[in-house]
Amino acid sequence: MIEIKHLHTISILAETHSVNAAADRLFMTQSALSHQIKQLEYALDLKLFERKTNPIQFTSAGKTLLKTAQEVLPKLQQTQQTLLALSQGELGRLFIGVDCHTCFEWLLPMLRNYQAKWPNVDLDILNSFGEQPLKKLLTQRLDLVITSDPEAYEELQFTPLFSYELVAVLPMNHELIDSQWLEPENFSAQTLITYPVSQQKLDVFKRFLHPHQIQPQTIRYSELTLMMLQLVESGRGLSVLPKWLIQSQPEFSHLPTKSLGKDGIWSTLHAATLKTQQHQPYIQDFIEQVANKMSQQ
Repeated sequence: MIEIKHLHTISILAETHSVNAAADRLFMTQSALSHQIKQLEYALDLKLFERKTNPIQFTSAGKTLLKTAQEVLPKLQQTQQTLLALSQGELGRLFIGVDCHTCFEWLLPMLRNYQAKWPNVDLDILNSFGEQPLKKLLTQRLDLVITSDPEAYEELQFTPLFSYELVAVLPMNHELIDSQWLEPENFSAQTLITYPVSQQKLDVFKRFLHPHQIQPQTIRYSELTLMMLQLVESGRGLSVLPKWLIQSQPEFSHLPTKSLGKDGIWSTLHAATLKTQQHQPYIQDFIEQVANKMSQQ
């Protein structure tokens, strides 16, 4: 019965205080506007304003309808703007699950530029260690997961971000410092300083030590990368970290690094997204920004 055009008309009447002026604003003739108002009054069986008053005086029914117009029309306009932004890929949500400790070292610094480019994207990073982030992605509690362990889910798309070499970081004057590279056996008498996560999530165990049934003599855990490097520097053990990470920490650039095996151990980080969302412009741009930034490391 009451249509959006009626709310728009009553709002313009309140602004202009005149049927003639309202008709001009609405690009209508005065007779057409008067006819629209009479039709509405007939349908409602109520008078909306007093005739032959200058300025227009609204009745109680007219004031009620005007209040509704003032509440509904701004919300409708905001909704239209939101839908337009959605259709153009300028608005959305990007909740990121991070499945690797070292990701924070490069991820956090790049977020400021990303948010400046996409101010209407609700962005957040959620620590997902041990919480099966890919399953959270499948249930849309996350929108993107950064992982080095792609899994065969039909609903997911895995896009390579960048590859990097894992290297052993040694204290100065360490007994293995003259080795060209390290073999798994070299770790059996060493203290390995690593992150407190399952060994199945760490490539140094999964791809280097476990296939040879080797365990370090001692394992020491640290949540913080910088603390790990400080412990290495003080001779408390060795660590295995991405080569790019060591190169990005000039205060620890003096620490020797060694490849794991003759050909080294390389890992690739992927961005996991739902196939139904992978073409969102703000998601694609995030992936491209990460790939471009890390290719320069």
